[in-house]
Amino acid sequence: MKNIVLFASGGGSNAEQIMSYFLQSKTVNVALVLTNNANAGVLQKAAQYNVPTLVFTKEELSNGFVLRHVQAFNPHLIVLAGFLLKFPADIIAAYPGRVINIHPALLPHYGGKGMYGIHVHRAVHENKEKESGITIHYVNDNYDEGNVIYQKTVAIEECLSPEEVSLKVLALEHEHFPRVIEELLLGN
Repeated sequence: MKNIVLFASGGGSNAEQIMSYFLQSKTVNVALVLTNNANAGVLQKAAQYNVPTLVFTKEELSNGFVLRHVQAFNPHLIVLAGFLLKFPADIIAAYPGRVINIHPALLPHYGGKGMYGIHVHRAVHENKEKESGITIHYVNDNYDEGNVIYQKTVAIEECLSPEEVSLKVLALEHEHFPRVIEELLLGN
């Protein structure tokens, strides 16, 4: 069984898609959900799937506390699914090539510090882009600069608002993120 550890900061719709996708899997297990937000919706979603959770502080993320908890679950892959804090170098170093993230735009465009969620979709919409999409990438020490694993585009010319762009991109995230995780873990 290959373990996944998920990090999320908010509602957890991508985390929920991942937990649902692997619910009956005989080869992949979502072992733990971690969040820096005690009020995050992802906590209730993890409870529905009987996945253990850990809430931590920003200090605990940087002082080794979180790394020790992650190590206890022996993850084959660490997945950032809407995690908003800068990911710590000690965890990246402990799991080289095994920490991935999903970004709601086509990197290298619209990435970097502060570029997440509606902020990305607003920038894409204001720049009158004809398409947006998702980028699944490895995590390194810089925001959104790790090697790209997978990208998928969607036409957004007819979107009248950043919220409409968001809905189209979120549909891509839900469709592709669990499958790409499975391919990374099982080598398909």
